[in-house]
Amino acid sequence: MTQYPSLHMIIDGERVSGGGRRTFDVINPVTGEPIGSLPLAETADLDRALEVAAEGFRIWRKSTPQERAAVLQGAARLMLERQEDLARIATMEEGKPLAESRIEVMMNVGLFNFYAGEVFRLYGRELVRPVGTRSTVRHEPVGPVAAFAPWNFPLGNPGRKLAAPIAAGCSVILKSAEETPASALGVLQCLLDAGLPKQVAQAVFGVPDEVSRHLLASPVIRKLSFTGSTTVGKHLMKLAADNMLRTTMELGGHGPVLVFDDADVDQVLDVAVAGKYRNCGQVCVSPTRFIVQENVFEKFRDGFAERAKTVKVGDGLHDGIQMGPMANARRPEAMERLIGNARDKGAKLHTGGNRIGNQGFFFEPTVLSEIPLDADIMSEEPFGPVALINPYRGEDEMIAEANRVPYGLAGYAWTSDVKRQRRLADAIETGMVGINSHMIGGADAPFGGVKWSGHGSEDGPEGVLACMVTKAVHEG
Repeated sequence: MTQYPSLHMIIDGERVSGGGRRTFDVINPVTGEPIGSLPLAETADLDRALEVAAEGFRIWRKSTPQERAAVLQGAARLMLERQEDLARIATMEEGKPLAESRIEVMMNVGLFNFYAGEVFRLYGRELVRPVGTRSTVRHEPVGPVAAFAPWNFPLGNPGRKLAAPIAAGCSVILKSAEETPASALGVLQCLLDAGLPKQVAQAVFGVPDEVSRHLLASPVIRKLSFTGSTTVGKHLMKLAADNMLRTTMELGGHGPVLVFDDADVDQVLDVAVAGKYRNCGQVCVSPTRFIVQENVFEKFRDGFAERAKTVKVGDGLHDGIQMGPMANARRPEAMERLIGNARDKGAKLHTGGNRIGNQGFFFEPTVLSEIPLDADIMSEEPFGPVALINPYRGEDEMIAEANRVPYGLAGYAWTSDVKRQRRLADAIETGMVGINSHMIGGADAPFGGVKWSGHGSEDGPEGVLACMVTKAVHEG
């Protein structure tokens, strides 16, 4: 049985803890009780991490593609070997079913291996010039990266934040979520054990605003990569502007799902219900606003509620569990507020809507329908296990509702009409669109949004290029 590990920061390859530092209690969401005590960075720790990151960049920017590939491939092998321990720790910290945590490990393995190949494909180009002159375009690492990762994918988010800068030849200071530190440390340790120079990647934790203000004010940092809420993302962009930092922002979503009357409703339900309650709905690309053509609305709504009632909720470490608790005490409180507001506005509750028990942070899989657009939940990302199902007459009205909110991360549509599929791919204002599928990611595919959902991409070739700058060289 995997034991929850002792917690620390990693600076210059050293495990940093104790010394009278402030601490943060890591809570098991199943019990609501502390399972670990996390040391928080003081100013001196952050200054040391910045100094080491500057040195790490001087070292790593000179690394060869072969050296970077070897580290990434070695880390992928170690994650595969340590899959069970990494997955169990992630479930202890965040609550998701163990099967989902194992998938997170494999997502990292795939991404690290993809980037190990991508380092050989960071091509520049030579421009056509008169004989005797030469002009080239090249890509160079941007510099030390400040990378801030949230708690909802405790292994996958740190993996993304570390892999891209390392593949590009940058150093990185990772500040992952204080709620899920051991998962992030486990991913970083795989890189260090695979031969990554200790100066190249650091892990710090602390009071988020203190850490972000200090790191982003430093001239050492050249890029910010952030995944989290739109509100925090806007704040960080303002801080980043003072030093003209490049930014990659993967922010909130409010995923629309357009279901047309020519779709196979049962097939849609099989996919959509599983997608909605994955990770207890705490997924930025979660399908949330179900925009259903009116003559299949009742069948879809009733089928969704029936399936939601059968979702098995419990401790994610136990066999057969389909949905664990919410990750922290804030989330059930937010769900109660949003659902209560929607019902006050006239929304119909078909199942769920309440906490489960009086221990931990469990919440029922919930289905609401006929929700007025002025209900808070129709414009505010719920980030929880609630499906919002409303009827609409036709295509134009459905597209208008999909694009109504300022978010644009992921959108989905189900129809058998090929011409409509193409129209929807053009019309839905999101960075990613799934047509007759909710599979919108992959190591080789860019992941990112538009509008209030951010800018820039992670994963794919775009994820590495986001950590590089373009330089034109002209020779007379």
